[in-house]
Formats: sequence, C-alpha cells, structure tokens
Amino acid sequence: MFLVQIQALRLKKKWHSSRAATIVDREKNLREFAAKLPFKLTAAQRRAVRAIAKDLSDSTPMNRLLNGDVGSGKTAVAAAASFLVVRSGFQTAILAPTEVLARQHFETFCNLFASSEVSVALLTGAYKMLDGRKTTRPSILRKITDGQADIVIGTHALLQKDVRFAKLSLVIVDEQHRFGVNQRAHLQEQTALAEDGQSCLIPHFLTMTATPIPRSLALAFFGDLDLSVLDEMPAGRKPVKTKVVGSLERKKTYEFIRREIAAGRQAYVILPLVDVSGSESLSHVKAATAEAEELREKIFPEFRVGLLHGKMKPREKDRIMRQFKSGEINILVSTAVVEVGVDVPNATVMIIEGAERFGLSQLHQFRGRIGRGEHASHCFLFTSKSVDPPPERLTVLAENTSGFQIAEEDLKLRGPGEFFGTRQSGMPDIAMANITNVKLIELARTYADRLLRRDPNLSKHPRLKVALEKFDQDVHRE
Repeated sequence: MFLVQIQALRLKKKWHSSRAATIVDREKNLREFAAKLPFKLTAAQRRAVRAIAKDLSDSTPMNRLLNGDVGSGKTAVAAAASFLVVRSGFQTAILAPTEVLARQHFETFCNLFASSEVSVALLTGAYKMLDGRKTTRPSILRKITDGQADIVIGTHALLQKDVRFAKLSLVIVDEQHRFGVNQRAHLQEQTALAEDGQSCLIPHFLTMTATPIPRSLALAFFGDLDLSVLDEMPAGRKPVKTKVVGSLERKKTYEFIRREIAAGRQAYVILPLVDVSGSESLSHVKAATAEAEELREKIFPEFRVGLLHGKMKPREKDRIMRQFKSGEINILVSTAVVEVGVDVPNATVMIIEGAERFGLSQLHQFRGRIGRGEHASHCFLFTSKSVDPPPERLTVLAENTSGFQIAEEDLKLRGPGEFFGTRQSGMPDIAMANITNVKLIELARTYADRLLRRDPNLSKHPRLKVALEKFDQDVHRE
C-alpha cells in the first residue's frame, strides 16, 4: 500500500508540473449557468461545481474524479464545467462509452445551451450532428479544428487521428474504465496555445464514474486524482421500492405491470443473456429474444413490447430507445446494454430476471434506470428456480437505496479484487488485503508524502526506487 501511495503522489506531482488554460469571470458565468437551468442544483452538485470552477481557475491542470450515485446529476455538473470553459473562449471534449449515451448527452447539452450561443457537436460512428442538426464528418472536423464547435461529445470516434481541436481546455470522460489509458492520453495530449504563442497548455481532466466507489477504494486506486462526491439525489426523486420475488409471485407481478402501463407508465424487463446456447449450466436462463416474444404474444398482447440487446447496431439501439422514451414502446426487454445512463422518467417498473447472475453494483445501475420521474417506482428481483435461498447481495439491494452504502457492502461481499475485476489485475495481494483499511491507507499516504518531499527522486532510497519501478511494471492501473 505504501508503494501504491508513492506511485499516486508521483503521478500527481508530474501532472502538476504541466500548465493549463485558466477560466475568467468565474462567478458571473456560474450565475448565468444556474439561471438557465430548469431545476435547482443540489448542495452536493453545488459543492462539486465550486471545486471544479476553482480548479479551472488555476494554471495547474485539473485532474478530478466526480464520484456520484446513480441519478445524482453528474451530467449537470459536467455541463457547468463545460460552460465555464466555453465562456472563457476554449473547447470541451466529452467521451461517452456508448452511442446511445453520447446522443443523450448531446440532446441534454443542446437543450441546456439553446439560448446561450454555445455550439454543441456530436461525433460517433453512426452520428454526426451540430447544434441539433445532422451534418457530415468533414464539416464537424472543420468546426472542431477552427474552434467553432465549443463542446464536442462523442465515443471512440473522438480519438481518431483526424480529430484535432483548436483550443481544447477540458476533457470529460464518462465511465473512465471503458476507455484505455492510451485512448484517454490521446485527448489529454492535445494542446491549446498559450497567450504568449509559445507555451503549450494541456487540457483539464474530469472523470465521471457510473458506479459509486467506496472511500477506501477511491483513496487507494485514485489517489492521484482530487475527489468530488455526489451523495445527494435531486429534489422530488422517490426511492425505488425493491423486492426479491419467487416464481410463485410472477403472475401477481405481471398484473402490477399491467396496472402501471394502463395508468400511462412504462416497464423494463432485464435479461442476463441474448440467447440460451452453450453450456448446460446456462440452460435455465431466459433469452431476451424469447422473453420479448413470450411477453408480446402471450402475456401482454395488448401492449407494445420492444427488444434491446448488445448485438444490435448503434442506430437500431438508438431507434428502440427513442421509441421507448417517446412512449411508443410500453415494455422494453433488454440485456445489460441498458445499464448505463439512459433516462426515461416515465418508466416506473423493472423486472430483473436471473438477478443472481448480476453483481450488486450492476443491479444498482439497472435499478437506476427507473425512479427518475415524479411517480413511485418498483424493482422486482427474480432468481432462477434452482437458487434457494437468494444470494445475500439481493437482500442488500432490497434494503438499501444509497449507491455508496451498496458499494461498501459489495466490497465486503466480493473483496476489492473482484470489485474492480481484471482492470486491477496487477495489484499485489498484500495491497488488496489492506484496501478496506482507510486509516492504514491514509497513514501510508502521509508517510509517502513526507518521503517524497525530502527525496522526490528517491535517490537516497535506491532499494525503494527499484521496488517502485518493478511495481510500476506489474500494476496495470486503469
């Protein structure tokens, strides 16, 4: 853990040796942004915006992690940061993990900045749009290169070599773990020209998490980043009622869905696989395609049932989500592709089939797709027939609504290695074993800081320097 903290502090020092563009008229522009919002920011959002605005006012590049619960309003914070940068004459790039989410961010930003003379572009494999209108890739590239596109939202398409910004000052990455280190570095290395016409300025950097990260893990794995936490829900949000249900309650649950849809609401049905094939151990898991057909023909013939899965092309996914959002589809059957970010306030019911096959944090992500409107919402967790009693994590989900509480429980149940998965495969076992010990992590950080202040290059500690070099080679930090 001591090596982890030394590594984090050295990364932070290296980052702080660079220069970034600074924003102007911070308070004035924050007031203008707040006045344009159709809602009030929560106290947590205001704290995050203030911290980010302070970072952007400094010539030291921001390197901040926005750690937020599902539905806590990370997009509004990102919009505020983008607005401050644009008002100071610079550009913002926003990387989203999926085309559907990139399109949603684009529409949100276009609506927010409709009266602000802020130009918003969308660049993905399937979509090329500018200020709400379709355009061509060459046209968008010209707008980016000459600086006329103020905020550019996209997927991996933003990382192509021909995408060159004129004055990029802020990079926002939604779900950092979906992008590799080299991919993120590509945007970070783009520079804006300083006022003296000689010095190169690197962009400020803001990372947003889709899943709340326990404090101990944030300290251990993201020690080189400053941290802002959104642990408060926007006003009017009602907690989702969650229940673990058995097969005997299926008919009753379907009747509940029927009543909700009759009242004008919509529902999700989440499945763990696209099709049932391969090993016999998966033979009891329902396939999304078969489930959609059964719901459409036998159970809810009076309603419109749609299907969404990862094998669809981006345009098809987007079309289905748009139909669901507009109310053309009453029930959406989906695989895990619906996990991230899509906002349908009218959806109030969710069934998760084979719930034991999903991780706790992923289940919380699914549940976060409902409860976004004014009506009470309900989530039903169905387990496979052979699973009795249901796993402890399902009970944890049913009893907790806070993503941070759930993340802490998930950490206890699975351990830090499995919590992060293969992304932290190089982390030594001894460090993993101590990762829930916040006091130990803070102590290691304190001593690491003292050491580096006295001996920044570790020239007086050659054995430690060798150990750190080996550690750097072994650890693959995303």
